[in-house]
Amino acid sequence: MPITTLLIPTADGQADAFAAFPDSGGRHPGVLMYSDGFGIRPVLRELARELAEHGYYVLVPHLFHRHGPAPVIELPEHIGEEARPRVMAQLMPLIRAHTVERVLSDADAYLDFLSARPEVDAGPVAVTGYCIGGLLAMRTAAARPDRVAAVAAFHGPVGADGPGLFSTISARVHLGHAESDLTPEGLQELNQALDAAGVRYTSEIYPHTVHGFTMSDTDAFSAAGLGLHWDRLLPLLDGAFAP
Repeated sequence: MPITTLLIPTADGQADAFAAFPDSGGRHPGVLMYSDGFGIRPVLRELARELAEHGYYVLVPHLFHRHGPAPVIELPEHIGEEARPRVMAQLMPLIRAHTVERVLSDADAYLDFLSARPEVDAGPVAVTGYCIGGLLAMRTAAARPDRVAAVAAFHGPVGADGPGLFSTISARVHLGHAESDLTPEGLQELNQALDAAGVRYTSEIYPHTVHGFTMSDTDAFSAAGLGLHWDRLLPLLDGAFAP
């Protein structure tokens, strides 16, 4: 499964990124995959490669390219509880600086890149994201509804912008929440806001999971949670891109 390192022109310089795609040739549906806050690293390549094996061209950009190429901070091979406070202290200023305006400016650059690739099918793409990347995915789908056919967010703070974010989303949506991130009452409130906005969605708490459950290089990892993530993501994409 080929993985290609890329530089994508944005309004604020070049963003480093990588793409994973089938080696069978031809054109494939495009997927913009936003990483969690820890950024591009081997576990993201594994996720992108596995998704590409199902017939997708998967683009994974470096979220914080304005601060230098990835990795912006030094990450341990395994991000355990001892390392997390130090890592988060370095990451939080970057996350706070990544404003909505920057998110959407970058999103346009990434969507333009995908639309110009000869390996990518014409038309809308899917967007998926993990942790903070889940919020970025929802912002992208809301701001560019004509360009996004499906959106999925996993253990992401998708309600952080308020229910108004959902009003322009036309994509099919799946939200997979960590049990530690959202109470049943919070889930009900979120789903009511999605209903009121007329969003076509599924939204559920994944049992026995904590924030970050898809990431195998952290203490939060849940093999069952990751498996459920694939069980939900793949049918979502298949449905969005069905002839």
